Amino acid sequence: MSAKFGVILPAAGKSSRFSKNNRKKPFIDLKGRAVWLRSVEHFVNRKDVAQTIVVISPEDREFFMLKFQANLAFLDLELVDGGAERADSVLNGLKKIRSDIEYVAVHDAARPLLTKKWIDDVFKAAIQHDAAILASPVTSTLKKTKDGKIEQTVSRENLWQAQTPQVFKTNLLRKAYEKRGDFQPTDEAQLVEHLGAAVQIVEGSPMNLKITSQEDFRMAEALINHLPKDALPPTLHPFTDEKPTLFD
Repeated sequence: MSAKFGVILPAAGKSSRFSKNNRKKPFIDLKGRAVWLRSVEHFVNRKDVAQTIVVISPEDREFFMLKFQANLAFLDLELVDGGAERADSVLNGLKKIRSDIEYVAVHDAARPLLTKKWIDDVFKAAIQHDAAILASPVTSTLKKTKDGKIEQTVSRENLWQAQTPQVFKTNLLRKAYEKRGDFQPTDEAQLVEHLGAAVQIVEGSPMNLKITSQEDFRMAEALINHLPKDALPPTLHPFTDEKPTLFD
């Protein structure tokens, strides 16, 4: 029997660095479908994903239910209210993960440019190592500054830029949260590191970007047509008589 994965997609952030038509970044339209839909579609039809949870801010629930009611009727997912910080929102989702789920994947709802291969790779690594994340190696020269002036050039050797999905044995992530205290991690891997557990790096792609600014959004618009077509899931659309087609 194959391992069962649950997926938590946090979409409860404030989007303080992004505003378009007064809507948060996961809810805006990207080439015909909302960003969060493009993200969730990579998981809901996978045979190894048995539960999918989208975490939204309570203040967005009324808008979300109205705007996406047709999609919600069509998709097998659960909505959970988010918390004050990202880690709190993920914890709220984790509390709803069923007891039969062996692994939990956390994926940013604002990170829509995935491929099936990247998910396959990080899921496989999580099964092997108990904890794994997608990441891309840092390729630019890094500068440490003070008051706008360079203090030091930082070696990029062995430095990686963390991405999602981040995937963990369910009991490992739960234990990390139990030992969290008042620690505020910037991602789930840091929380597991804080516990003292090892997290495996799986090389992804710089194309797997998170939309945090208008520039990121424009880049996503340009990149979405250049993802490997054979790795993309069928389009999930509630109003069509046609057979599912690949993205764009």
